[in-house]
Amino acid sequence: MPGDSETSSIQRILLVTGLSGAGKTTALQVLEDLGWEAIDNFPVRLLAGLVGGDKNPTPLAIGFDSRTRGFAPTEIIALCKQLDARADIELTTLFIDCASGELERRYNETRRPHPMARGRPALDGIKAERELLEPLRRWAEIVVDTSDFSSNQLQQVIRESFSDTAERSMTVTVSSFGFARGMPPLADLLFDMRFLDNPHWVPELREKTGLDNAVGSHIAADPSFEPAFERIVALITELLPRYAAQGRSYLNIAFGCTGGRHRSVYSAERAAEVLRKAGFSPTVIHRNLGSRPADPLERR
Repeated sequence: MPGDSETSSIQRILLVTGLSGAGKTTALQVLEDLGWEAIDNFPVRLLAGLVGGDKNPTPLAIGFDSRTRGFAPTEIIALCKQLDARADIELTTLFIDCASGELERRYNETRRPHPMARGRPALDGIKAERELLEPLRRWAEIVVDTSDFSSNQLQQVIRESFSDTAERSMTVTVSSFGFARGMPPLADLLFDMRFLDNPHWVPELREKTGLDNAVGSHIAADPSFEPAFERIVALITELLPRYAAQGRSYLNIAFGCTGGRHRSVYSAERAAEVLRKAGFSPTVIHRNLGSRPADPLERR
């Protein structure tokens, strides 16, 4: 069929960039395991000569960052806009981000010099690189923040997002987080669960999390929970097919509470359960689940 032939000749290209130490190399290794042709530190200005002409092209993942020769974010964006306009190319950009404090910890732990520190403290290099890469972060279609990820968690997100190299259904991520522990994640739909009674102030529940039955029972017993949650999941289940119909590849749903350990975790798990029954396969990420209980944070 003509349509099938046309589709098979489209070259899928994933540009993978981000802050040094955030996880770009790990992402590229997983993509290679999934059957992508992965090239790291490739000068993006040479990309146009690398693609095109193959009848059944292999998906191509290109890694680049501040260390790549000829790295200039504005020029890269301009070039990629030209490539994206081509009918034979499907171009996506993935930006791997991470909090500066966590990156500093990683560099101090490994004792590796930051590529932009130039003899200064690692944090100076991180700040300089973040400023340099900000145009790419704003432009990227997909941003993954690895501040609270283990290597295995990042690998899981990449596998779930890019494992099917053929036509894919929409990838749905459901996350929990604490407002008091930093900015909320980038989310298409965000629900603030701080209107519920906080289990942190119940002594026998403080050290537990939203994954524990006792905490879940406490939250579900709040008369405000069920009516609100029913409306939330009704909205989500109504909107997801509409997002999918618009060709969305990724949808991020976030639930927040104060500390990110109780109400948001329970709500995210309940929402993921509803989505599974509706035929979706959500990836669930709990950003602050491993954080220690802290009274000052919970009073915010």
